[in-house]
Amino acid sequence: MLIEKQLFEVRNKVKEAIAILKDLEPKEGYYLADSGGKDSDVILELARMSGVKFESHHNLTTIDPPDVIYHMREFHKETVIDRPKIPFLQMLVKKGFPQRQRRWCCAVYKESGGSGRLVITGIRGAESAKRAGRKMVEFCYKDTGKRYLNIIHSWKDEDVWEFHQKYSVPYCKLYDEGWKRIGCLFCPIAGKRRLEEVKKFPKYRILFEKAFDRMYKDKKEKGLTSVDRWKDGKEMFDWWINEERTSQEDPDQTVMFE
Repeated sequence: MLIEKQLFEVRNKVKEAIAILKDLEPKEGYYLADSGGKDSDVILELARMSGVKFESHHNLTTIDPPDVIYHMREFHKETVIDRPKIPFLQMLVKKGFPQRQRRWCCAVYKESGGSGRLVITGIRGAESAKRAGRKMVEFCYKDTGKRYLNIIHSWKDEDVWEFHQKYSVPYCKLYDEGWKRIGCLFCPIAGKRRLEEVKKFPKYRILFEKAFDRMYKDKKEKGLTSVDRWKDGKEMFDWWINEERTSQEDPDQTVMFE
């Protein structure tokens, strides 16, 4: 009975989402923001099912998990992968490493695109308290010409997985490895999972360490004393990847480079 009830609720949510997509369809079509995660699987499939006009885009951060890109290339073939002008690790050398309290990277690499458009997103209220306060339709406060349609905002995790099961929608294999959410590698808000990512993607660790070494030398040459707490870029990276633990030991460990 519980499974039947869940499937009934999902069917209703699917019908509602499709109806809204049809009702709000702009003449130029939607801009669909595809992250490659399980929620993006859902919104892309809903857009397909509804028959509305849309363009699907993925903002490549250059530090996306390789599995996500493989997944999109195989199952999200209509998604255009937009490359940034400056790769993340080059920008890191210039701006300094992002931290939980100071994440410049999202605005630069994930929130661009869709200006002047109605953007379909996979944002859900169940993901966080902050996202719970979002609305299904809202304006972008940084770009008033852009609006968001958070079409599955009311969906719970179980709704998302029931949708995948009912409609045989493929998802990134990282979820089968225990990942709850998929984002940039070594993201400061990923918590302890970052340490697991370092082990899983050793080549990326090497690339990050090299970037941290360049950043360290650049800041030393500019006379920034904030880097004096580390002896080199590798030690700085080791501190950064363990930021959650370090911040708990010293709540004033926020490093500002610009």
